[in-house]
Amino acid sequence: MKSTRALMVMLASLLLGLIAVAVAGKWIVDQTRIDASTILVAAHDIDVGTRLNYDMLRRTDWPSGSLPHGSFQDFSQLENRVLKSHLVRGEPVLESKLAPVGTSGGLSGVVAEGKRAITVRVNDVIGVAGFALPGNYVDILVNAQDHDRKPFSKIVLEQILVLAVAQDVGRDDTKPKVVTAVTLEVTPEEAETLDLARSIGALSLALRNQVDQDQVETRGRRVPDLLNLTIAPEPVVKTEEKKVIYRPRAPRDESIVVIRGLHQSEAKITKGQ
Repeated sequence: MKSTRALMVMLASLLLGLIAVAVAGKWIVDQTRIDASTILVAAHDIDVGTRLNYDMLRRTDWPSGSLPHGSFQDFSQLENRVLKSHLVRGEPVLESKLAPVGTSGGLSGVVAEGKRAITVRVNDVIGVAGFALPGNYVDILVNAQDHDRKPFSKIVLEQILVLAVAQDVGRDDTKPKVVTAVTLEVTPEEAETLDLARSIGALSLALRNQVDQDQVETRGRRVPDLLNLTIAPEPVVKTEEKKVIYRPRAPRDESIVVIRGLHQSEAKITKGQ
């Protein structure tokens, strides 16, 4: 009898415990639904310059108190918008990551306002062995000859953004890509500098740290700097006009010896007489 009563008490306690867990779980779910909003995120990784469509996006719940600024809740707001930044799966689509409304897809949608895209020819050495990837920053060097036909090397542009390598603008791949062309984002003045530099000599890219913002002013390097030589300045020779003055020579007396028998005499002859 006592054992039956104890068993019933245990069953009742277990039942009440299950009911309490169910009620608490439902309350938590309800509270989450009340405090959550729905925003659009990337359904998969999306590359820069891609025109968005419904298949690339999905809805997800997001706490109402921490909604990202510039997020979207309606698919119609993102129709035909172009990405200017790479998106990973599950990342919210924000206005700051989109090109202006009406921008066409591709590289033109990636170029920042006031900037230009210019492509330079590279090889596996010039292109930093393929490690100059979209989204990286590089410095540009030119190796040429000066007006005395002496070789020099000089950094002509610093902190230049790589927009694309070959025809790839994706920024999620960290593997090196050995390509023959690199597209850079420059200002109009930098585009003129780069165009002139590649016309007078060979270009090289120097990969720099992503967070390094320092500008370094260099004077370039020449062969004596490379070999640690000191060249004395060449002497300056002043050429003066030489005047030649011709002066007549003074007449010079000459003499002859006259011998008559045993007698000898000397006679003087003056020239010009």
